[in-house]
Amino acid sequence: MEFRLKELRKERNLSQLKLAMDLDMNQNSISRYETMEREADYETLIKFANYFNVSIDYLLGRTNVK
Repeated sequence: MEFRLKELRKERNLSQLKLAMDLDMNQNSISRYETMEREADYETLIKFANYFNVSIDYLLGRTNVK
């Protein structure tokens, strides 16, 4: 599975810390989601999708349509 969090974050020139602060999370969690050491729950997926204005399917690599 391809998780596009890092790609989306870099497109917006955001640091992991800035993204974490914006979403009320910690930087370590963002890092683990990006490396897939940790799987995001549904609520977290919604936060990411809303933040980047993409679908959850896009975020998870199931479609190329944002």
